[in-house]
Amino acid sequence: MTRAAFDLARIGDGLSFADALDELATALDSSTSAIVSAPPGTGKTTLVPPLLASRTSGRIIVTQPRRVAARAAAPRLAQLDGSPVGHRVGFTVRGERSVSPQTRVEFVTAGVLLRRLLSDPGLDGVDAVIIDEVHERALETDLLIGLLGEVRQLRDDLVLIAMSATLDADALATVIGTEADPAPIVDHTVPAFPLTERWAPSTQPRLDERGVTWAFLDHVARVTASAAQDLHHDDPAADVLVFAPGAREVSEIARRVRDAAGGFDVRELHGQIPPAGQDAVIRGRRADDPPRIIVTTSLAESSLTVPGVRLVVDSCLSRHPQRDASRGMTGLVTTSTPRSSAIQRAGRATRQGAGTVIRCVDERTYAAAPARPTPEVATTDLADAALLLACWGAPGGAGLRLIDPLPADSLTDALEVLRSIGAIDDDGRATPEGRALARIPTDPRLARALVDGAPLVGSRLAAEVVALIGGDLRVGDADVAAAVAGLRNRRGPDASRWAREVDRMLRFTPDQTRTRTSLDDVGLVIALAFPERIARRVDRSADGATFLLASGTRAAVRGSLTGAEWLAVADVARASGRAAAGSGAVIRAAAAITESQAARAGDHLLADRVEAEFVGGRVTARRERRLGAIVLSSAPTRATSEEGRGAVRRALLAQGLDVFTWSDAAVDLHRRLALLHRELGAPWPDVSDAALLADLDGWLAPEIDALASGTPAGRLDLASALRRLLPWPAAAGFDKLAPERLEVPSGSRVRITYPPVDDPGARPVVAVKLQECFGWAETPRLASGRVPVLFHLLSPAGHPLAVTDDLASFWSGPYAEVRAEMRGRYPKHPWPEDPWQAAPTRHTKNRAARLWHPDGV
Repeated sequence: MTRAAFDLARIGDGLSFADALDELATALDSSTSAIVSAPPGTGKTTLVPPLLASRTSGRIIVTQPRRVAARAAAPRLAQLDGSPVGHRVGFTVRGERSVSPQTRVEFVTAGVLLRRLLSDPGLDGVDAVIIDEVHERALETDLLIGLLGEVRQLRDDLVLIAMSATLDADALATVIGTEADPAPIVDHTVPAFPLTERWAPSTQPRLDERGVTWAFLDHVARVTASAAQDLHHDDPAADVLVFAPGAREVSEIARRVRDAAGGFDVRELHGQIPPAGQDAVIRGRRADDPPRIIVTTSLAESSLTVPGVRLVVDSCLSRHPQRDASRGMTGLVTTSTPRSSAIQRAGRATRQGAGTVIRCVDERTYAAAPARPTPEVATTDLADAALLLACWGAPGGAGLRLIDPLPADSLTDALEVLRSIGAIDDDGRATPEGRALARIPTDPRLARALVDGAPLVGSRLAAEVVALIGGDLRVGDADVAAAVAGLRNRRGPDASRWAREVDRMLRFTPDQTRTRTSLDDVGLVIALAFPERIARRVDRSADGATFLLASGTRAAVRGSLTGAEWLAVADVARASGRAAAGSGAVIRAAAAITESQAARAGDHLLADRVEAEFVGGRVTARRERRLGAIVLSSAPTRATSEEGRGAVRRALLAQGLDVFTWSDAAVDLHRRLALLHRELGAPWPDVSDAALLADLDGWLAPEIDALASGTPAGRLDLASALRRLLPWPAAAGFDKLAPERLEVPSGSRVRITYPPVDDPGARPVVAVKLQECFGWAETPRLASGRVPVLFHLLSPAGHPLAVTDDLASFWSGPYAEVRAEMRGRYPKHPWPEDPWQAAPTRHTKNRAARLWHPDGV
């Protein structure tokens, strides 16, 4: 390996970060880690690697979150070094490698280094690792920080540097270092050139249920074309950079700008265009070339620098992966760009002088955007990450110093996926099969489909399907089989990249034949990867078809696949409106399969079982054969006692005790028990709905058995069931503590109305005719004297006259007013002037007199 030092003076000529090299070198004299914070375009990615190479004899690894950035950084440094790419400076990305034994600086994607760590945990021959663009919080970058922390515990000579344009440097310094000894921070700032902010909001919505609207793309293109013409008039040497959320929008905006703005070289820049096209944009243009309008995705925010830009047009939209836990799916969603990212986008216009940013939103919308991006670990599927950690020996990230822990719910789902494909054991450790899958550079489910599908459909077709799904390629009309056919015929800009990826996938199959097999088996390969997404059509209309996935999710599809009875779904995303046909999700990539193929791929999801339900007060049952949530056949049957009990319990837990018709006696007993529990506590039981549902076996077991055997719910006596809750021997005093009736002075036994269970502030009520209570001074109290009865004193016709819980006060005061008003209305009934001395009665004056006369006349 050559030991010739890089010429830092020549490489750093014109780069502002050259002024910070001494500070970084001083920091590394006393530490093997450091944090570098510097704005985009200052030269940190170009200068830090050769600085480290000049201090060590081994290789320097530099990670980038994107392939485009890794491929761009290596030629840039090699050019400044005066050496060919692949000699002293090289790169490795998925499907492409340019290095040699003499390579001192190697640019790689974070994913490449992660898999390299699995085969070489000690990073033999590597003296330093630089993790660039940490602020983007890509999942693979976060994992690298954790794994390299463990490597450095064994290799105290390994230098680790984290670099970013904007980051929480202090927090990261304690992760890379320790809280007691944080990594030193090198914060390089440069004077900013003036930036002019302009606002150009659209009158039409930016987003609808299908994503970015055509009207908004038209708006961005018009704003770009007009602003570019004005800029070219003032500064013919300046270029324009336009930010769009994804590759589709990049292409649509670029096409519209070409139609609207003549005399410009309109270029696209995103991860799906061929490497040669990417290189041509990043190199810049010659003086005699026409001015450029570059339409790009977020990769140009900070990962790479596009020279010559003086105007930025920002759609203020970004696309990122989002996991939908309720439907078990992960897809790309489009949202407002975080303000920190928008600031970086705008900064691309002021790298070389004063610049302008035009944001295609109003200031209020911009201010309402999130301040920073959400870390990818919090939003994306974790199956690949969980397998890598299991192979590393840290299941779930246990023991690693991560910036953020893996979310528990997402991790649980990921581990369940890995167990289902045999990649991990019950303890979360990687199995031999899992380690083999981890060596295949794709999602573990696709790796399993490649390995299992090759013997069934041929290695070539399995590799073609996996390369398409895993390669983030476009699938027109959602039809994967049609997309494979087009790529085979070299149609579309993705064909060459796909062909290279197919050849790479073939290297991981035992039979590397290139024979092309029938496209009829495309769906089988997809189903092997995602058996829970096997789907059956449940509805079809002019707008498309709705399918039920084995996972239980409903999703809509339009186009040629609407006629299929069965689908294997590769990509499904949350959606609304017409595109989702009311299902809540839309199928974005799938292929038709047969029912036999579905059963083969989803054999572990097949079940023959009895589904019992408690509906309308009765247990009914059907014998069903299912593939996950998909019913293959169904016929009526008689439920066993166990199945019936299960159905009743499920209904009770789902609908509550209102599935029963409560008799007056049951309601009364329920309320009496609730009063004693509330006022006296133990041993009187809690009879709230929640408590009763939690202890069904303690009071309702015989009734559940009766329902399971076919007894209708209306024939059950819940009062008898509730009496099982009476605590013995305290139950002997139940009727005294909470009597069913109260004897009043007239001799009548009047029912006590107890308050509802869910109304603790209410009181027991006795509604009785006023005349029956004459002379009663002491208000009765229940529950060992704790609760006074509330009297509703009634007229002879049963209408309320007064409400009181203090009879003595009533006779001494308000009674006189009541007497004055009522004696003329009810003259046949006694209204004595002195209620204390009057005989209580429930009869009229004449009848009462006859009853009291000794001869009865």
